[in-house]
Amino acid sequence: MRLGANLTLLFTEVPLLERFQAAADAGFKTVEIQFPYEENLEALVEAKQQSGVNVCLINVPAADLMSGGEGLACVPGKEAEFEQALQQTLHYAQALGVKRVNVLAGRCLYEGQEAVYLDVFKRNLKKAADFMQPHNILVTFEAVNLKDMPSFLIHNTEQMLSIMAELNHSNIKMQYDIYHMQIMDGNVDETLTHHAEKIGHIQFADVPGRSEPLSGNLNFQRIFNVIEQSHYHGFVSAEYRPSQGNTKESLQWMNTLDLKFLMQIVKQD
Repeated sequence: MRLGANLTLLFTEVPLLERFQAAADAGFKTVEIQFPYEENLEALVEAKQQSGVNVCLINVPAADLMSGGEGLACVPGKEAEFEQALQQTLHYAQALGVKRVNVLAGRCLYEGQEAVYLDVFKRNLKKAADFMQPHNILVTFEAVNLKDMPSFLIHNTEQMLSIMAELNHSNIKMQYDIYHMQIMDGNVDETLTHHAEKIGHIQFADVPGRSEPLSGNLNFQRIFNVIEQSHYHGFVSAEYRPSQGNTKESLQWMNTLDLKFLMQIVKQD
C-alpha cells in the first residue's frame, strides 16, 4: 500500500523484530525503519517474511547524529566512513528488498563553516546516488526542523530544491516530512502541489507534538487529498510518537479519515 508505518517510532511496546507483525495486524502492508543496523539482518528478514509486510525505506547510518553529534554525511574528514555506511546500507537494503534509502545530512556545529559542510554533503549525496543507482535504489534526503534538531544543516524546502537543481541527478529526490516542513515552512499544501515530482518519499505526524493525525492542528484530510491529486505516487508513512504512548490506541485516525487512495498498491520498481 501507499500507507506505511515507521517501526522506529510506532509499536515500540514490543521489540523491533515483533513490530513487523504488530504493524501487519494493525492493517499495514508496508513499513520503514530509521536505522535497522543494530539488529541481526537474518532475523530482520525472517520477521519481514513471516509478517508479510514490505520494507519501503531505511536511513543510511548517521554516526552520532541521533545522540546530539554532527552525524556523518556532511562532516569534513568522514568521507571514508560515509562510503562504508553506504556499503552497509546496500547490504541491508538488498536483503530486505528496500528500494529507497534516505541520507540525513547532519549538523554543522561550527559557526561560519556551513558552506564547507554543505559542499561535503552534496558530494556525498551524489556519491550515494551514483552508488545506489545500478541497484535500482532511489536516494532521498530530507530537511529537519531546527526546533527538534538544532543546527541541522538542511532545514527547509528551499534548500532541498536548490540542492536538487544543482546536482540534477536522476537518482536523487526529496524525502518530504510534513511535520518538519510545517514547522519550518508552513506551506505544506503548496509544496506537495507544485513539487510532487521531486519528492521520493513522504512522512507525516501532526503539529505540534509530532503525534498521530487529529492530535494537533493539521488538517490531514485536506493534506491527503492534496497528495492524492498531485503527481506523487510513492509511499506515505506514519512517523509519529503516539500521544498516549500506545500505538494501537493512536490509530483511530485510520478509521476517521478517508484513506482510500492510501490503500492502493504501490509497485516497488
